[in-house]
Amino acid sequence: MQATTVRQLLLSVLVAYSAHYVVSGRSLYANETDRLSLLQFKDAISLDPHQAFMSWNNSIHFCNWEGVLCRLKTLPHRVSSLNLTSRGLVGHISPSLGNLSFLHSLALVENTLTGEIPPSLGHLRRLQTLRLRNNMLQGRIPSFVNCSKLRVLDVSHNHLVGQFPTELPPVLQVLRVGTNNLTGTIPASLVNITTLTTISCLNNQIKGNIPSEFADLPSLQYLYAGGNQLAGSFPQAILNLSTLIDLDLGLNGLSGNLPPNLCTALHNLQTLFLGGNIFLGGHIPSSLSNASNLYDVDFSGNNFTGLVPTTIGKLTQLSSLNLEKNQLQAHSREEWEFLDSLGNSTDLQMFSVSRNRLSGHVPNSLGVVPEWIGSVKILQQFGLEANFFTGVIPSSLSNLSQLGELYLSSNQFIGHIPASFGNFSTLQNLDISNNNLHGRMDNFLPTLAMPNNSYIWYFHQTHYPVIFPKLWVIVKV
Repeated sequence: MQATTVRQLLLSVLVAYSAHYVVSGRSLYANETDRLSLLQFKDAISLDPHQAFMSWNNSIHFCNWEGVLCRLKTLPHRVSSLNLTSRGLVGHISPSLGNLSFLHSLALVENTLTGEIPPSLGHLRRLQTLRLRNNMLQGRIPSFVNCSKLRVLDVSHNHLVGQFPTELPPVLQVLRVGTNNLTGTIPASLVNITTLTTISCLNNQIKGNIPSEFADLPSLQYLYAGGNQLAGSFPQAILNLSTLIDLDLGLNGLSGNLPPNLCTALHNLQTLFLGGNIFLGGHIPSSLSNASNLYDVDFSGNNFTGLVPTTIGKLTQLSSLNLEKNQLQAHSREEWEFLDSLGNSTDLQMFSVSRNRLSGHVPNSLGVVPEWIGSVKILQQFGLEANFFTGVIPSSLSNLSQLGELYLSSNQFIGHIPASFGNFSTLQNLDISNNNLHGRMDNFLPTLAMPNNSYIWYFHQTHYPVIFPKLWVIVKV
C-alpha cells in the first residue's frame, strides 16, 4: 500500500513537471502573450508568397518560427526580434506587435504592407531598431518618444503624410523618413537629440531651410535633404558640422553663392550633392580640395559661372564629377588646366561638363597628348555636349577602354568621325549629333558592334540612327 502511494506520488510529480514544459505543443517557458501577438500579426497578412509563415504553427515552438528570435537567458522566453525582410508580404501591421514588450528589433523591410504604422509600436520601451522602409504604409508617423532606447528609425520609401516627426526618443542615432509625402519644415528641436548621426528626409515636400540650431549637433555625419522645397541661401549652420561625411541638398530651391570656405569647414566630406538648385552667379569654391576624401561631387543644373578651379585635381579619390548645365567657361590653355589636373583622379568613372559655355578646340589633354586619357582609363561616362567646341574629335578618346557613354552632340566639331572609335568594346550610348561632321561610318561600324550581335541596322542618309543590340548611336554627318 505504501509502495503504491509512493508510485502514485512520483507519477503525479512527473505529470506536473511535464505539464510545466508543454501544453498543446507550447512551452510554458515562453510567454503566451507573445505567441498570441505573433499569431494576430500573421492574421493581418493577406498574402505570403514565400511562405514565411509555414513554420508558424502549434507543432513548433514560436521561438523557432521563421523570422523570430527570443530572449532565452531568462524565463519565460520572450520575443526579442522579428525580421521578415523581403518576404513579399501583403497586408497590415497588426497593433498586436505592441504587446511584444521585450522586442529589441523589428524589421519588415521591402514588403507590400499598407495601412498605418500602429501607434502601439510607440510603447515598446525596449525597442532599439525599427525598420519599415520600402512598403506602402500610409497615414502619419506616430510618436516614438516613449521608446526610450530606440536608436534606428527607418520609415523611408512609403506613402506617409503629415509634418516632419518631432516626437522622437532622446537617444536616436539614425532617422530616415525620406521618399514619403511629408510637409512642413525640418524641426529645430532635433538639436536636442545630440546622439543623431544620420538625418535623411530626401524626396518629400519639406519647405524652409536647415535650422540654424543644427550648428549644435555634435555627431551628425550624414545629412540628406535633397528633393524637397528648401529655399534661401546656403545654410550657414552646416559649416559648423565638421563631422559631416555626406551632404545632399540637391534638387531644392537654394540660391545665392556657396561659401568660399565650404570644404575648409567640411573637410571630412566624401559626397557633396548640390545639383538642381539656383545658385546664381557664384563660383565653384576652390576649397573643394581641402576635403581630400571627396569621391562624388554633383554641382549640375545650377548657374555657376567662371572657371573650374584647378585645385579640383587634388581630389585623388574622385569617382564622379558632374558639372553639367551651368555657365562655366574655358577658352585659353590656362583656363583648361583643371582638365589636366584631373589626371590625378585615377578612379574617375563619370565626368560631365555638358551644357556649359566651354569653347575653342578640345584641349590637348583630350587630344593628341594622351596623358590624362591614359590615367583615367576606367572612365565610363563622359559628356561634353552642348558647348562651343570646334575642331576635330580627338581620336585618342578611344583610349578610354571602359567607356560606356560618350556625349559630344550640339557642338561645332568638324572633320571625319575618328576611325579609332571602332576600338570601343563597351560603348552603349554614343551621341555625336548636331555637329559639322562628314564622311561615312562604314570604316568603323563593323568593329564597333557589340559581341554576339545578330544584326546591324543603319541608313546611309544625312541624319540617321545606327542601332546595335547594346548600342544606340545618333550621328549627323
